[in-house]
Amino acid sequence: MFSGIASRYDLANRLLSFGLCVGWRNRLIDAVKKRKPRRVVDLATGSGDVAFALRKALPADTTIMGYDFCEPMLAIARVRAEKEKVALTFQTGDCMHLPLADESVEGVTIAYGVRNFEDREKGLRELHRITQHGGTVFILEFSQPQGWFAPLHWIHVRCISPVLAGLLTGDFGAYRYLGTSIAGFPNAEGLVQELKKAGFSEVSYESMLFGTVALHQAKK
Repeated sequence: MFSGIASRYDLANRLLSFGLCVGWRNRLIDAVKKRKPRRVVDLATGSGDVAFALRKALPADTTIMGYDFCEPMLAIARVRAEKEKVALTFQTGDCMHLPLADESVEGVTIAYGVRNFEDREKGLRELHRITQHGGTVFILEFSQPQGWFAPLHWIHVRCISPVLAGLLTGDFGAYRYLGTSIAGFPNAEGLVQELKKAGFSEVSYESMLFGTVALHQAKK
């Protein structure tokens, strides 16, 4: 699914969110900066949007690696890294079984990826496994908006987004999946409970745009 929309994925995200996704990403980056991790992995990195932002925000001696299962997306990230001459590595990796040692990273970021886990319970345990004690997992993900904004949100996600993104990328099905996957994802409090079940000791979150998006921080 992601292979077919790789070349216009980031553009589509900005269009569909009216540019708000940039601000949401920056909130994620700011949260990571406060924790000052020395070794970070960005999962479901795609074309590297979060990884490149982390590279600009964190000290030069911070190790940053991006993992994704979609090679066409990774190819875009690698070309950009080479062009911009930045110290980033992008590797193939599945969040269900990552090629990383136990407790090998201080920080884990994942933006809009947990919702797509084949087995969310297993995936969250895998994030816990690779995170060092005292380290933090940062999850930026769509959530369940409440109140008056909820109907507008679902009209946009289920009716407007698939058409606009389909015209832009040529893949209408990928963005019909977006609405379905969000509807089947837990709200922010529900994700807190799932993260605690996975073994994280401290979990907090910040909601944005009336609960449409949430940024969770889970400390091991």
